Amino acid sequence: MQPRNNMSLRGAVDLAAVKAAADAATKAEQMRAERARKAEEAGADAAAEPLIFAVTEADFQAQVIPLSAEVPVLLLFWAEGYGPAEQQVPVMEALAEEYDGRFVLAEVDVRDNQRLAQQLQLRDLPTVLVVVAGQLIPLFEGPALAEEIRPLLDQLIKEAAERFGIAGEPGLRSGKGEPGAVAEGVEEPLDPALALAHEALDRGDMGGAIQAYRNVLAEQPGNEEAKLGLAQAELLQRVQGADPAAVRAAAAADPAAAEAQIAAADLDLVGGHVDDAFSRLVDTVGRTFGEERDKVRLHLLSLFEVIGGEDPRVVKARGALARKLF
Repeated sequence: MQPRNNMSLRGAVDLAAVKAAADAATKAEQMRAERARKAEEAGADAAAEPLIFAVTEADFQAQVIPLSAEVPVLLLFWAEGYGPAEQQVPVMEALAEEYDGRFVLAEVDVRDNQRLAQQLQLRDLPTVLVVVAGQLIPLFEGPALAEEIRPLLDQLIKEAAERFGIAGEPGLRSGKGEPGAVAEGVEEPLDPALALAHEALDRGDMGGAIQAYRNVLAEQPGNEEAKLGLAQAELLQRVQGADPAAVRAAAAADPAAAEAQIAAADLDLVGGHVDDAFSRLVDTVGRTFGEERDKVRLHLLSLFEVIGGEDPRVVKARGALARKLF
C-alpha cells in the first residue's frame, strides 16, 4: 500500500499554539523505562541523546519544539492493539537507527494522548508528521514500507538543511561518534591541507585561506572544521576595506535593501554583536520578497555556519526565521 505523501516544507504549520494538556501517560512512562533499561544494558553513553523516544501531551511542547531547532523530529502516531499502526513502529524505529541521527523519532500512542491527536486533526493511523524549526509538516498517512519512506526522508533532510539550516549529525545523537573517532585523550593529527588553510587565515590572507579550505572540502565534503573555517574566511574577506559608517548609513536609509542589510549584518557579526546581526537579517526577510528574500535567507544561514549550529543564539534565530517564512 502506497503511503499518502503530503510533505512540503512550504505548507508547514506553526506548532506554537499546541499546548500540553494532560498528565504523562502510563504507557509512555513504561516505554521510556524500557528504553532506559535497554540502553543501560548495552552500556550506552548516558550523555548521548536518544534517536527514538516516547512523547505525550504533557511534554510535547517542551520536548519536541526546542529539539526541532536542532534536528528534524518525526512524530509517529500509533495505537497499541491496532495492527497496521503497531506494525509501523518497528519499521520507523529501524529507519531511525539506519539514518543514525539525521532525524529523531518521537512516538505518540494516541490512546493515551487523544487530545493531541484531535488538535493535530489526525485522520488515519499510522500517521507520521515532521517538526522542523517549530513547524509541523505532514509526511505520510497509512501503512508504508521502508523502501517507500526512504525517498521522503531524503527529501525532508535535504529541504530542512536548505531552508532552515537544520541537519542532524550522524552518529552523535546515538552516542556512536563520528566514523574514525580517536580515543579520548589522543589528539588526532591535523590534516596538512587544513593546517595550511588555518595558517593563511591566521596571517590575514583571506583569499588564500578561502581557496585552501575549498581544496579541503573538494576532497572531504563533510569536513566540519573546513566548513567553519571557510565561512569565517569569507566573512572576513567581505568586511575587509569596508567603511563602517557608510555601511550602517546605507542600511539605516533603506531597511528593505537586501545588500545593505547583509553588509551591515556582516559588520555586526565581526564586531561580536551576534544577536544584532541575526535580528537584522530576520527582520529583512520579513520585509523582502522573491529573490531578494531568498538572498537574505541564504546569507543568514551562512552566518549560522560561522557561529555554529549548537549555539543558543543560532537556535533562537532559526526559530525566528521560520516564523517569518511561514
